[in-house]
Amino acid sequence: MSIITISRQDGSLGDEIAVRLSQRMNMQLILRDRVISEWMAEVANKYQLHMLSESPRFYLSEFKDGMSFKVYIEKILIKFAEMTPSVIVGMGAQIIFSDHPDALRVRIIASEQTRTERLRKKYGLTGNEAEKLVQQGDKKHRRYTSVLYGVEWTEMFNYDLVMNTDNLSVEQCVEIIVHHIETKSLLSSQSFSDDDENNISQKDYQAIHFKHPAEEEFARILDMYGIEWEYEPRTFPVQWDAEGNVTMAFSPDFYLTKFDTYIEITTMEQKYVTIKNKKVKRLRELYPDININIVYKKDFHTLLKRFGFSGEDEINEFNRS
Repeated sequence: MSIITISRQDGSLGDEIAVRLSQRMNMQLILRDRVISEWMAEVANKYQLHMLSESPRFYLSEFKDGMSFKVYIEKILIKFAEMTPSVIVGMGAQIIFSDHPDALRVRIIASEQTRTERLRKKYGLTGNEAEKLVQQGDKKHRRYTSVLYGVEWTEMFNYDLVMNTDNLSVEQCVEIIVHHIETKSLLSSQSFSDDDENNISQKDYQAIHFKHPAEEEFARILDMYGIEWEYEPRTFPVQWDAEGNVTMAFSPDFYLTKFDTYIEITTMEQKYVTIKNKKVKRLRELYPDININIVYKKDFHTLLKRFGFSGEDEINEFNRS
């Protein structure tokens, strides 16, 4: 992992986590102040530097050669990060590197009560002053991503990992991020060339931590047929409470990359079938472009025959079923 972006709420410990993470991972720490006062100071005048610190909309102004400040800063961020492993704090980096294959986008949050208390202690403020500071900070963060990228700052799909620090320390958060990176690297290293005949050793299967023996059996059958797969690569929120907090999410067991289809393995026990059917139905309603199917163990070979050896028309028909 060569790029880690940190989006954080004021008072969430996000800045402290970014500093400690950059030290732990031996990565460069890139802050907005550094970009404005060092990198942009070489090419912009004092007025422009002041406006870049004050107004998100000013980033859309033409800078040079028809290029806006926004685009110019994006280019230098991307160029630097691709040459030097970096932890980038803020600046909409979660959007800038959204399609980068070697980027981890992290969001650090905490309850308003916790953040208010932290800022009160940090700056010696009254409770009301700290509360206003939290609200102003949230407003500025939200406006920045909205004006520059047209996206909601809190939108969870813009992040790979979200952590609530109400009950987590800086060190605990750093350990979680490092573990996530190490796990992702381990799974990525399990891709094999054609010469390997898609065989996965027992040790590699154990590293994946299948939740049910049927899932491991299905994975072995997929490899036998030479069908590429990923295990639980994505989690889909399917239910929220009145405040917008996710109360239910669904991680389909497998993703068949060639066929752009998710597979959920289930046993014959009715209570599990009912629960999974409800989740799949909800997922289809919320994400109509996602292909997903529930498969019983007895249907493994029938399904794989259709995927591995049937024509595209049959595959499309299966996805519609």
